[in-house]
Amino acid sequence: MSDAILFVDDDVNVLEAYRRVLRRHFAIETAAGGAAGLALLEQKGPFAVVVSDLRMPGMDGVQFLTAVRQRAPDTVRVMLTGQADITAAIAAINEGHIFRFLTKPCPPELLLRALEDALAQYRLVTAERTLLEQTLHGSVKVLTDVLALVNPAAFGQSARLKHYVRHISERLGLAERWQFELAAMLSHLGCVTLPAETLEKVYAGQPLSPEEERMFAAHPEVGHDLLRHIPRLEGVAQMIARQREPCGANGACPPLEALDPVTLGARLLKVVLAFDQLVARGVPHRRAVAELRQHPEAYHPALVEALEDVDAAGTAMVLRLVTVRDLFPGMVLDEDVRTTSGVLVLAKGHEVTPALVQRLRSFALKAKIVEPFRVLVPRHDA
Repeated sequence: MSDAILFVDDDVNVLEAYRRVLRRHFAIETAAGGAAGLALLEQKGPFAVVVSDLRMPGMDGVQFLTAVRQRAPDTVRVMLTGQADITAAIAAINEGHIFRFLTKPCPPELLLRALEDALAQYRLVTAERTLLEQTLHGSVKVLTDVLALVNPAAFGQSARLKHYVRHISERLGLAERWQFELAAMLSHLGCVTLPAETLEKVYAGQPLSPEEERMFAAHPEVGHDLLRHIPRLEGVAQMIARQREPCGANGACPPLEALDPVTLGARLLKVVLAFDQLVARGVPHRRAVAELRQHPEAYHPALVEALEDVDAAGTAMVLRLVTVRDLFPGMVLDEDVRTTSGVLVLAKGHEVTPALVQRLRSFALKAKIVEPFRVLVPRHDA
């Protein structure tokens, strides 16, 4: 609920007073107590600002605002109480990350200024998130398009990895999922230094020579070095560098909630990489999950389990045979696109973009492409 403010207090008369005083200035919702506040957050949230009383039966204000922070980290939290308790104030600030701590009775003009400041803080936070998730994501898309042009096999796998990461993130309700998706999209950026023949062997599951093994093993660090100086991508770069790490020491994986975002992202990449390699070799999805389950020391069990129903993510797509002339953005290749001489042009799993439609059509003018080929099309377009 954009720019709406939620007031939580166990005294319904106080809540009604807030509504009368503030309804001309803000969109106001009220809830009698912490449990009711969390229920309203689930139904109508997230809210821009949440204002809570400190002393409430059952769930006090510190506990309530801490729960709000976990469920809606961007929401700005304000404590309003009649208790001049410095210990409670410190706990509220440290545990609930409170933006302001106000005491009752709070003059209306002071409350208005505090709420205006809180809304300004919320808009600042969400504007920065928009920059990160949209502008930065679009910039990274340029890098992946370059990877697609230079090494289509590497890009084809990155596109599939992003699909699996998104599925797991949504299934488990992971926070900061944009970082995990970017890490998946860029996980093979370091492969731009590898010969195309080597990547095709990796993609096909063929054995590599010792020298090829050495080069391929170095690609996560190469990708890290290419990204680490880009602002806001430092964590993504570390995830990519650590994508081959085992799950945990002595065969025991820590619970997901104990992992910091970089470690969680690295474990996530390791799981989807192994899963994709199995599926690319023709192993059915559920059997691939079963194989990963047998190695809990290498692959985090909770992340593996989240892939159990990954097939459901593809039910919105239908299969179609097309020629180069029929391609349009949004299609996903269901087989490799090659020239009649066997040169790989685009890899299976590649999502078609406007730039790549143009590239493929230009390429088809110079070399004969095997047509038709299979693509997956969103059901509403089929």
